[in-house]
Amino acid sequence: MPPDAMMNAAPPMPSGHAGHVWLVGAGPGDPDLITVKGVRALQAADVVIYDRLASAALLAHCRPDVVRISVGKRAGLHSVPQDGIHALLIAHARAGRNVVRLKGGDPFIFGRGGEEMIALRRQGIPVSIIPGVTAASGCAAATGIPLTHRDLAGGVSLIAAHRQEDARDLDWTALAADRQRTLVFYMGLSRAEHVGMELMLHGLSGTTPVALVACGTTSKQRAVRCLLADLGAVARRCDLVSPCLIVVGQVVALADPALVAWARSRQEPVPACPV
Repeated sequence: MPPDAMMNAAPPMPSGHAGHVWLVGAGPGDPDLITVKGVRALQAADVVIYDRLASAALLAHCRPDVVRISVGKRAGLHSVPQDGIHALLIAHARAGRNVVRLKGGDPFIFGRGGEEMIALRRQGIPVSIIPGVTAASGCAAATGIPLTHRDLAGGVSLIAAHRQEDARDLDWTALAADRQRTLVFYMGLSRAEHVGMELMLHGLSGTTPVALVACGTTSKQRAVRCLLADLGAVARRCDLVSPCLIVVGQVVALADPALVAWARSRQEPVPACPV
């Protein structure tokens, strides 16, 4: 167990039963978007191991004596490595505790929930999954963008813009080929220009509508839309911060203008993004 996590951990306690781990989706940022089942798990927890993207307000649902352990990750900075998180989950469950792993969004959508589930199963530790509202659906709802629409988009793809160093590149040809599909890129702010260039190089029109949504569903939400050809320039000039989602497709044209600012061209200044 990492030394910094050890400082926050409760001492081992004898137990006549094995503990249980719940992987709980906290939702995209708004604490009200967690499920009722997720709240009940927090209320029953002995230990909560939580991410940076999980709203701190959710910890108010916990008992006063709960052990709280932050393992938050930021770009380029992991406070606890993934193997260390596995070790924490296993150690507390083996001590007979009810453990909630609170994860931003949904545990199984770019949340490494699958890796944690496998690590726990290999140790014979019971694990349950409580889904959450993922960033794509949360940000879409918060900006009035329907991810699917009978006339505009018959499907949607969720894509990690950042890839592991040894991972194969995305199949840009396939992504650009289906004009009736909405593309949602997670962790995309620093890769916005690359995303725009690759999609256009592989055949998607530069006039395709695009939206960038930062800190979606929270009081810090900022959103702007533009054309695919302007994506890189707008991402550089608009004051957005991570986490930021990129939505590409005709459905973006339906965005609520009161919630999403419009940048018309590379030459014009980007308007202030709505609160």
